[in-house]
Amino acid sequence: MAQLPVIVGFGGINPAGRASFHHAYRRLIMDSLSDQQRTETLLSLAALMGLSRYENGSYLNSAGEPISAQALAADIEQQVRNNTLIRQIQEDCFDVNNVMFNRPASASNPDGDIRFQLRKRQMPLQIPTNWQVTESSPGLFDIIVTGALEVIFPDSKQAPVQSAGQLPTGFKPGKLYQSRNHPRNLQMTVYGASDALFSSGMAFEDIASRLRPDQIAVYASNSIGQLDDFGFGGLTKYPAIGKRTTSKQMPLGYAQMPADFINAYLLGSVGTTGGALGACATFLYNLRSGVDDIRSGRRKVVLVGGSDAPVIPEVIEGFRAMGALAEDKDLRALDGVNELTAAHYRRACRPFGNNCGFTIGESSQFILLMADDLALEMGAQIFGCVPEVFVNADGHKKSISAPGIGNYITLGKAAALVENMLGTESLRQRSFVQAHGTSTPQNRVTESHVINEIAKAYGIGHWPVSAVKAYLGHSQGTAGGDQLTTSLGVWAHGIIPGLTTTGVIADDVHQSNLLLPLQHLEVGVNGMDTVLLNSKGFGGNNASAPVLSPAITEQLLSRRHGEKAMQDLRNKQEATIEQAAVYEQQSLRGEARPIYRYDHNVLSGEDLSISHGEIQLPGYAKAVDLNVENPFDDMC
Repeated sequence: MAQLPVIVGFGGINPAGRASFHHAYRRLIMDSLSDQQRTETLLSLAALMGLSRYENGSYLNSAGEPISAQALAADIEQQVRNNTLIRQIQEDCFDVNNVMFNRPASASNPDGDIRFQLRKRQMPLQIPTNWQVTESSPGLFDIIVTGALEVIFPDSKQAPVQSAGQLPTGFKPGKLYQSRNHPRNLQMTVYGASDALFSSGMAFEDIASRLRPDQIAVYASNSIGQLDDFGFGGLTKYPAIGKRTTSKQMPLGYAQMPADFINAYLLGSVGTTGGALGACATFLYNLRSGVDDIRSGRRKVVLVGGSDAPVIPEVIEGFRAMGALAEDKDLRALDGVNELTAAHYRRACRPFGNNCGFTIGESSQFILLMADDLALEMGAQIFGCVPEVFVNADGHKKSISAPGIGNYITLGKAAALVENMLGTESLRQRSFVQAHGTSTPQNRVTESHVINEIAKAYGIGHWPVSAVKAYLGHSQGTAGGDQLTTSLGVWAHGIIPGLTTTGVIADDVHQSNLLLPLQHLEVGVNGMDTVLLNSKGFGGNNASAPVLSPAITEQLLSRRHGEKAMQDLRNKQEATIEQAAVYEQQSLRGEARPIYRYDHNVLSGEDLSISHGEIQLPGYAKAVDLNVENPFDDMC
């Protein structure tokens, strides 16, 4: 009997804010919230962005005077709106008007010396021996070159791509713990994984005490590693610019490092670990590992996640050179304007509309999966379940980055599983798709054709399609995590986020059997049974995953375990929900801190008690069982 992988906690950080308690989702539908919900989400963002203070039982305004939560939210609302979601790249990331690059130059003058002037910032790092340099005025140098000129000049230029989905302005995860020069991505990992664990309302130590250490797993990674100066970016860049390579840049750059950090500094886990790589489908690849582990019974608890921080000049330039990003000049042409305003940058990503490229984003997203029997035993909150994740390649390709046929297989299988589990009516009337929706001209055609053809095949007349990249940008390998955690909000608030940045659906989009809402779509908290997550990645990496609603998940659990077990679950959930609410209030007040345990309970081989049948680890309630079943007993 396969165990059902139940979502019992989720969290993270992206351009919309904190994922737990649906705050990031709420930011997407801010104008549709009640006054109380809007206030809570504004306070959540204010705490992240350093816009609020809480002392002696009261919020304080900028003058240090007590203020009500409602008044504070009203005061900072416009500032929060301006400094979240997709927007012009801010100096928190880098200066778009002063992007550094090296400019080679060579010249010769057979009639004599070469003479020119340079400002201080233009001077090469190493002055050639055939240069005579005189400072003619402060910061301005007269140069006389004897013989030929061959040199690399440092220079700067204006970034051709100036929009991105950035974390809320002012949020600095490294200041919440001893970050020790960690790459931004790993700082986000510490915050995001902690948010997911705290949101569950269950102390991980309590969960682990019921399990053998090897019944726990962590699957987390990103698609391109840590490429800022503290990771692989500095490793490859520093020697060329005269800086010293550090001992951390190499190890901290690896793409599987989010899982490694969680094991070493958050959980102290010795269970299974790994980080799958699948370009834009990376999060769903890791989710597949977790789902497979729980369904098979090999693991009881799995933390699944991803973390990507690609809003840096080098990564943006790489995607721009591919023709994949929405450049400013193309956005101006689309909108028929000479200058882009904040409103234009906000609409840079336009899934299934007249668009010109995707908008890069950054995000760290995690979910806590638990086997259904343990979820009932622990009194876990039920946010949904993931019965399967489907992955298929594209087959033979001409261009490695071009889309292919694999996505028809993954989405078709996902739809078939929903129909087989919940019935034809549920699939046709109460499911929606969270599309990859990158906002490239190619994706709008190819992905809409995939979804439309599967809708035709399964008799779906108007399949609702959402695409949260419209608000968040494309966080690369973590994009599937953005899709998942924001989709969970639909079952809390009953609203599918619309394609509000698109304006009008493009003529070449296939939509005979689709509903592509340009405004938020109200469906009710019980209006949808399933969301189908869809990812299409460079290289032919396709993944689709059905996620079932909390109500449907509880129905499935009731059929397996009986109504008495479900009543016992609801009784136990009261304490779990209460503990999660404590974390929520701490977060709203800016008091919550992520888990980070450096040099904590470090064990060596001499600390272990090893016998013929088990290994006992100090600090772990149960031993590792060494009685491994022979899976080939018919052959041995």
